[in-house]
Amino acid sequence: MFVKVEVKGMMINVISAYAPQVGCEMEEKERFWSELDEVVDGVPRKERLVIGADFNGHVGEGNRGDEEVMGGYGFKERNVEGQMVVDFAKRMKMAVVNTYFKKKDDHRVTYKSEGRCTQVDYVLCRRCNLKENGDCKVLDSVARQHRMVVCRMVFEAKKQRRRVRAKRRIRWWKLKEEECSVRFREEVRQGLGGGKEVLGDWETNAGVMREAARKVLGVTSGKRKEEKGMWWWNEEVQESIRRKRLAKQKWDRQSDEKSRQEYKEMRQQVKRDVAKAKEKAYEEL
Repeated sequence: MFVKVEVKGMMINVISAYAPQVGCEMEEKERFWSELDEVVDGVPRKERLVIGADFNGHVGEGNRGDEEVMGGYGFKERNVEGQMVVDFAKRMKMAVVNTYFKKKDDHRVTYKSEGRCTQVDYVLCRRCNLKENGDCKVLDSVARQHRMVVCRMVFEAKKQRRRVRAKRRIRWWKLKEEECSVRFREEVRQGLGGGKEVLGDWETNAGVMREAARKVLGVTSGKRKEEKGMWWWNEEVQESIRRKRLAKQKWDRQSDEKSRQEYKEMRQQVKRDVAKAKEKAYEEL
């Protein structure tokens, strides 16, 4: 049986299976594992995968040589069918969850019959998701022989980042290009009536300049990456930021009051230099 569920945008695939018993022909057992391989291969690697199955095999106690797929808390000796479970886990990069939690024998045995106790039912998950398993143990159930395996898993759904769309802005930094600068001045002159004198109030003139800038310089798309173009940036600001970074590194190393104060002063200096650079850039417009 195969079930796929979605939890807060995360896909979880649950497979329930029943392997042939020990006395069955090897051909039937190999066909079972081949079909299970095919089902698991069809699950995208980015999706969670959990297998709960009666594999009719004993993976055994200990994990020497199989540390990547088993813990050290299995039960009794491994048999041929149990080796098939381990080989499958290795092929599919999965882990046998039951074996990672130290429990009393009564909480590991999944099948009891006439005094015979075995562990044949297992929970498997992707090896990379093993840390999401908080516990795995066996509980008494209404069935006389088969006992219930309970596994507690805590899936961490990735938080969906809310897309923040930046405001569309005029590409003022393109005024550094001679062609754009000439076209912008001519567009502003025409917008103000073609004369040399500036007429009208400030709001009207500012509106004419903004409209000319949109026409000549264009605007950003609103994507954050485009907003990195700081047209007011200069070498003085770059040097000030470099000195601030060095002051921060010094404070991290020394952790004393003097270095903290130096870093604080450099932060203030950067703010002053940025404000000065912006003011100068606006004057040049």
